[in-house]
Amino acid sequence: MTDVLVVGGGPVGLLLAAELKRAGADPLVLEAADGIERRTRSLGLRSLNTRSNQTLALRGLLEPLLDAQWAMFDQIAADSAPDRADQVALLVSAVRQGLARGHFSGLPLLEDAGKQGAAADYILLKQHLIERILAEHATALGVPIRSGRQVIDVVDEGTGVRAVLADGTSLHAAYLVGCDGGRSTVRKQSGIDFPGTPPTATGRTAVAELADPDAVTSSLRSPGGLLDLSLVPGEIATMEFDGGPTDRDSSLTAEEMEASIRRVSGQKPTVTRLEAGIRYSDNTRLAETYRRGRVLLAGDAAHVHSPMGGQGLNLGLQDAANLGWKLALVVRGRAPERLLDTYTAERHPVAARVLRNTRAQTALMRPGPQVDALREVISEVLEIPDVKQRFIDMANGLDVDYAPQSTYPLVGRFMPALETDVRNETSAALCQGRGVLLDLKGSTWVHAAADGFADRVQVVSPRGGAPGFAAVLIRPDGYVAWASPDNGSADPAGLADALADWFGPTAS
Repeated sequence: MTDVLVVGGGPVGLLLAAELKRAGADPLVLEAADGIERRTRSLGLRSLNTRSNQTLALRGLLEPLLDAQWAMFDQIAADSAPDRADQVALLVSAVRQGLARGHFSGLPLLEDAGKQGAAADYILLKQHLIERILAEHATALGVPIRSGRQVIDVVDEGTGVRAVLADGTSLHAAYLVGCDGGRSTVRKQSGIDFPGTPPTATGRTAVAELADPDAVTSSLRSPGGLLDLSLVPGEIATMEFDGGPTDRDSSLTAEEMEASIRRVSGQKPTVTRLEAGIRYSDNTRLAETYRRGRVLLAGDAAHVHSPMGGQGLNLGLQDAANLGWKLALVVRGRAPERLLDTYTAERHPVAARVLRNTRAQTALMRPGPQVDALREVISEVLEIPDVKQRFIDMANGLDVDYAPQSTYPLVGRFMPALETDVRNETSAALCQGRGVLLDLKGSTWVHAAADGFADRVQVVSPRGGAPGFAAVLIRPDGYVAWASPDNGSADPAGLADALADWFGPTAS
């Protein structure tokens, strides 16, 4: 029997399956759509923020993503008219210099010159390219991906889960994770409530051809809503604050897109051809729990919100990173089932904060003089360095703290910046899907406490160190589970408790 059925072969499902496989579990990915077609084309650009890129770097995925980004930008520039190519060049320059950090409701978040990070801190890429890289990564690890397999029902049988497919067959596994989007069949069939707020706006994005391309120009603020002529040639997006779409299932037509452009712009362009198009909204909902018995949720199946700020994909990828190693330990019998309770406990509050800020971003996009004034005030406030950093941290997942009540600020946060040799050894160990116990002072009690965890935790004794700490326990997702200050005192009991809490009992 398969250990875990992953329903949904998008970025979240693919990363989750890879994390499970890396940590010793046997997953199977079920994707309803045709996999080849799905990974051929996508609309819009997706941002991978700083925290996601730190996580993906631990898995050796950063270089292929960066290579794909630069190749995509080269192609966009080559396909663009001269004036648009100049705009592409400006964006590429900001990304290459490590200045780009996303935006808040269209207000750019840029690092100050001299404070910039690395180009790898923020990546822009088409979603199908991200999926292709993650699919290749999962396949290389030995993850089977089955396309054209639509799950229509999920039954938790107590000792396992049965997934019923559209063709009438069933598949069984110890656990099942729904990564099947905002309309998740897994969530609905499992009876998990999805409270929130209904849509207030309708977004449309299309690959469309205009009879007169110069008839309209981009405008984030107009009486009718938003119009964006994407840097991707041929792509046009609108957003209208009209109460949300009344039709979510029929295909977007050239006539509908033309009417939306006209309402938003106040001009009368003609759409002569529409190749592809989608509708979306600011429907904002959060699952009451990410787990019910042997069924779990990740990504949009667990939370949906306005696409403002580009945080949805990153939120889902971090769900996958948080859940993968935990579920693998449980299905392997190395950790108790209660470890899975930490998934909802840690990720649910993070999603709630993202939903709050995307609601705020949508509100800041609404037409009207009052909102215009509010945007001016916020633009001024963003010039204050500490405020700007707060917004950058929020948009890039750098403010996540899984243990806000901890005595040591390091615990619950992503692992700190380490000296080069420490970082390299730590990354190599985490890349194997195990936790890392940094023994920074050569303490015998640290090694003694780690006895019996060699299959789950690797002890690393680097020459360098993390200032102020004698030992640090890092989870496979890169977050700190425990730390001991460098004050000369030993804490074997604290370390033993942390190892048991996060990695289960010692091996017999």
